[in-house]
Amino acid sequence: MRLKRTIKTIAFTAFIALFAAPAAGQDLLARQAPVDRKMKSVDTLVLQTIIKRENIQMPAASLYDTWDNTRTHHLTALPDSFLINLRHFCMPTPSRVVTSNFGSRWGRQHKGLDIKVYIGDTIRAAFSGKVRIVKYEAAGYGKYIVIRHPNGLETIYGHLSKQLVTENEDVRAGDPIGLGGNTGRSTGSHLHFETRLCGIALNPAIFFDFRAQDVVADSYMFRRSTYEQASAEATHLRGVVGNGGYSREEVVGKPGRDREETAPIPYNAAEKLYHKVSSGETLASIAEKRGVSIETICQLNHIRKTDKLRPGQILRYS
Repeated sequence: MRLKRTIKTIAFTAFIALFAAPAAGQDLLARQAPVDRKMKSVDTLVLQTIIKRENIQMPAASLYDTWDNTRTHHLTALPDSFLINLRHFCMPTPSRVVTSNFGSRWGRQHKGLDIKVYIGDTIRAAFSGKVRIVKYEAAGYGKYIVIRHPNGLETIYGHLSKQLVTENEDVRAGDPIGLGGNTGRSTGSHLHFETRLCGIALNPAIFFDFRAQDVVADSYMFRRSTYEQASAEATHLRGVVGNGGYSREEVVGKPGRDREETAPIPYNAAEKLYHKVSSGETLASIAEKRGVSIETICQLNHIRKTDKLRPGQILRYS
């Protein structure tokens, strides 16, 4: 008798629990819904913050809407203005000899700088970024590489003897990406180096001073209305097209010596020369250092003697 009563009690409890579970579950879901909405809102804000942070870290995202491994020159709309960060760079080669400049050459436009290197010399990524193109072009670049950088620039490295990276690979500034060579349309071993913004070639001398092995400033403000003039007035380093007869010591400097002690680099005395202002420098100190008058510097740069100089400012002095 007692056993039957116990079984009935268990059955009744199970029956009540069976019908109560869905109701309890519904109550739990009802209580969870506002929490889910709040978490979704928080996740959205976090996601937006992450996106904003990534856009700040990689302004190139605002310039290029697609990633394409087929077209070498990825043409997109040029911005009216764009600040290009030049910090955290690496010179693509220690060579200080530019054998051919940006601009008109042999009746056509030369869209980069030719830097004297030897076959097998290490070529490095100028900035951190992602490799977009690794190809061979017999009638042009030869073996070449295109890298897109977070600062908005794309750099091209042509006439390589060997490519050391693959498409879609992430690289850091200074990573070896290839070896110097003489492939493609080339008259002697050298690196053809281009800097492009939205597919448009800009004079690499606007950004890089190969003679000094340095960038010209911490940043460069690109303006669409004046970029052609800026390219034309950038620093020009003169040399001889082709091999130029340079020894390896003249290209990279003799071991154990600093820049000032290395062999002189041939250049045209009529070239335009520029000075990057360092902290504490004045027009008087720059004029004395460069052997010109203050009036000459003011006239060439359309400034007054009373104008305040800022570190990183580029002044033409010849």
